[in-house]
Amino acid sequence: MVAKLTDVAKLAGVSPTTVSRVINKKGYLSKKTINKVNKAMRELGYKPNSLARGLQGKSAKLVGLIFPNIGHIFYAELIEQLEHELFRHGYKTIICNSEQNSEKEREYLEMLEANQVDGIISGSHNLGITDYDRVTAPIISFDRNLSPQIPVVSSDNFAGGAVAAQTLVKAGCQNIMMLTGNDDTHSPTGLRYTGFQSILPEAQHANIASEYSASRKEMEIKKLITQLRPDGIFTSGDLMAMLVLKIAQELDISIPQELKLIGYDGTTFVENYLPQLTTIKQPIPEIAQLTVELLLKKIAGENIEANEYTLPISLIPGRTI
Repeated sequence: MVAKLTDVAKLAGVSPTTVSRVINKKGYLSKKTINKVNKAMRELGYKPNSLARGLQGKSAKLVGLIFPNIGHIFYAELIEQLEHELFRHGYKTIICNSEQNSEKEREYLEMLEANQVDGIISGSHNLGITDYDRVTAPIISFDRNLSPQIPVVSSDNFAGGAVAAQTLVKAGCQNIMMLTGNDDTHSPTGLRYTGFQSILPEAQHANIASEYSASRKEMEIKKLITQLRPDGIFTSGDLMAMLVLKIAQELDISIPQELKLIGYDGTTFVENYLPQLTTIKQPIPEIAQLTVELLLKKIAGENIEANEYTLPISLIPGRTI
């Protein structure tokens, strides 16, 4: 049963008018009262439908996009494609930058639900399954297992890892390493390492935490290259591959003669400004088209046949192999 404003007032021990004033931030209220009302709203899962009231029952024609880092080249290009596809179908977007912060992600989810968006596309997951399960708006996930009930769209991460490993082996590498970020083994992104490991089970693997600063990441990668002397590296993202290129130059390691390198993502930015990088390309326009198509079907109340949708990757041969 959906909680009402009067239920919140009863639980908080205040009048409905006071609850309305807290929601709309009108008039003077003590911090104690505000905290009591907010706590009651959280406990009841109450969502103020301010936008819905303004729209007088009409569809908001809004879709929320939640991603962990909108400044990241890959996410920026995917968000651009998603916005383009949604606009083509008559929808506007609200872009939410969760920054790998679970509390920020939770607040964005609550905000989108409160404003009764028509749907949500999320590529960010720091919360428990229940946080997404209790959202009433249709949700499609990109590259994250948010809940068994939420469809996931991703590129073929397993095949991408396997192709990278096979390519390094074929190039004659003997001491191969994979560098990953915060890849959740229970989500599609983690399959990049699983695919890589299926070809090279004994290969070295190192995790470079996503929350590290660029200088900290550079320091960690430099230490690994100096100590382990790999002759082949596969990174789980192109930005990390760029750091490897920079470090190799600083250490006077020639690429590809002494060190061969493969990235992952294959964005338009990399194709235009770093065409020498060999990388595994994710089909960003196709990912966006399919994600929006599935979301629109859910918004329309149509059944979706499957819960996992995997699009093929491709190898872009550069000059780092």
